[in-house]
Amino acid sequence: MEFELFKTFWGHTGSVAEAALLARKADFQGIEAPAPQHEGEFEQLAQALAAHQLDYICEICTTGSYVPDRQATPDQHLADLEGKISRGKALSPRFFNVMGGCDAWPLDVQVDFFGRAQTMADRHGVICSFETHRGRSFFNPWVTRDVLRQIPELIITCDFSHWVVVCERLMDSEWDVIAEVAERAHHIHGRVGYDQGPQVPHPAAPEYAVALASHERCWREIWRAQRARGYSTTTMTPEFGPDGYLHCLPFTNVPVADLWELNRWMGERQRHQFDDWLIRTSAARAARAG
Repeated sequence: MEFELFKTFWGHTGSVAEAALLARKADFQGIEAPAPQHEGEFEQLAQALAAHQLDYICEICTTGSYVPDRQATPDQHLADLEGKISRGKALSPRFFNVMGGCDAWPLDVQVDFFGRAQTMADRHGVICSFETHRGRSFFNPWVTRDVLRQIPELIITCDFSHWVVVCERLMDSEWDVIAEVAERAHHIHGRVGYDQGPQVPHPAAPEYAVALASHERCWREIWRAQRARGYSTTTMTPEFGPDGYLHCLPFTNVPVADLWELNRWMGERQRHQFDDWLIRTSAARAARAG
């Protein structure tokens, strides 16, 4: 089983060519970003991916942006999803990471929406991995679990930092749910949240060591489940970001850390964490077999 890292375009202020170069220098295997709407930017992304031999994860938000349009109907979300799938397919993404639906919908509407969304993905011949995200349908562990139970083919992107904020506690306290949803995890967003926020100031800071260790326990459970399901590769996008996530000094708006360095550090740490996990678990399996 291999471990591959993707650089998020969220918070990147330079060109897409610069983002691709940073990803390649850090030994990341790809970029995760929305398919640009303007043709010139679309071509620039395609050229940057090709020039640096990077894979691509296409990010989709159904209606609105990261927060959905509260008035949009499920049909409007689905129409938006289909349009963005159609556009993104031209970039040959590994898969689509979808922030879909709305947290305010009742469970029966959620189940119907995701059933139709999965049918749409199948019709287009693409993989859609639906993200656990505040404001979206999968904003908490229990709704996510209940929808997954009713749609067996659905897979998810696990960003547990969102659940930590919604629930005001670290997610390894809810191990029964984590273990269940890990069986459907396709992709990981590697950000560390804490009980009052979706992003710690720096994951290497000792005062956030407990939060980091909690997220890493959850990610190891995903790796275990993926290997048991026959995954040859696991993917992660370190996703520390801006827009109120990145802590700033009061009165100055000066960030307490460099965004790319946070994500580069997280990627490097998780690469080592994965290698150590793989060695330990492989040795344990060999010992049991012997």
